[in-house]
Amino acid sequence: MKIFSRLLITFICLNLTACSANTIYRSQDARGSVTYSDIPTPGAKPIRLSTSTQRSSHQVAKVLDGDTLVLKTGERVRLLGVNAPEIQSRHRDGEPGGMAAKAWLQHKIGGRRVHLEYDQEKQDRYNRLLAHLYLPNGEHVNLTLLEKGLAVVNLLPPNLRHADAMIRAQQRAEKQQLGIWSLSDYTPRPLAKISQKSRGWQRFLGTATSLKRTKRYSRLIFNDKIDIRIDNNHLSLFPPLETYLHKPLEVRGWVSRRNDHYSIQIHHPSALVLR
Repeated sequence: MKIFSRLLITFICLNLTACSANTIYRSQDARGSVTYSDIPTPGAKPIRLSTSTQRSSHQVAKVLDGDTLVLKTGERVRLLGVNAPEIQSRHRDGEPGGMAAKAWLQHKIGGRRVHLEYDQEKQDRYNRLLAHLYLPNGEHVNLTLLEKGLAVVNLLPPNLRHADAMIRAQQRAEKQQLGIWSLSDYTPRPLAKISQKSRGWQRFLGTATSLKRTKRYSRLIFNDKIDIRIDNNHLSLFPPLETYLHKPLEVRGWVSRRNDHYSIQIHHPSALVLR
């Protein structure tokens, strides 16, 4: 087996289904380019792979919204790889589709015993458990949310377990216009209108004309006031960024604003769709 791209190795090894060996080797050249292989080379560092998936059984106490729940232990769980619209609270306005996602999840898992499957990071900065949720019958709840259009894919490295399956589930829901994919609130808007109703997860259309690189980020520039930024640590997940230039592009994510400049941070290529 030849040297694999980092994306392929990440997908294979996080899913733990296709690596024939339990060790792969990581090497980095003088330019900082990282490659992985199952064949040892001089200077390569071995990475031992787990051969089992870590799961634990818990009782659900409460569903907070379409992607967050509370266990009987009092621990909060944030579902990995998905984002459901927000619901109304003291701290934020509700978003279209938020109550539908919460109601479905409440009906599906409320008061039930479930299994949590963890990825590379077990907790986030808010001390919530990060997990894929399974019912005793084996149903993958995160995946079902996407299949029904109740949530959208939100992949954050290094937690990329089941990435391909989740992307395919979203594509099916989008094609069938299920859930949020049928709502006018989530229809793609021109990036020129980014300042209008740009709260929460949004879809925008535009054409990037140039690239700008800094020590931390690589940016696709749309005009002097709008860009999307990618952490340089995640670039290996993406095709060459030149691929996106001068082509119709749909950008999916959350808008941040600094003075009169708008930016959308992209963590995974699933949030960039060439049209």
